[in-house]
Amino acid sequence: MSIHTVPSRDFARDVGHAKRLAAEGPVFITDRGRPAFALLTIEDYYALTHTQPQSLLQAMDAIPCGDIAFEPPRIDGDFKPAELD
Repeated sequence: MSIHTVPSRDFARDVGHAKRLAAEGPVFITDRGRPAFALLTIEDYYALTHTQPQSLLQAMDAIPCGDIAFEPPRIDGDFKPAELD
């Protein structure tokens, strides 16, 4: 596995190049010569964090929200169909 370094200016100009480099190993994106971000494949991320991909439903269920009760107000009245002439 090789590690690459890409200046932020080059990353902004050619994201595709950085993505191709990430297929070979981590890519450090520098800002003013200092590492600021790391780009890696999702497989490498899962291996690093010891996690597995989740479905959207699993991700939503993992968000702590407590018991939220939502009762939308009822609208009573005489409604007519819209006249589209």
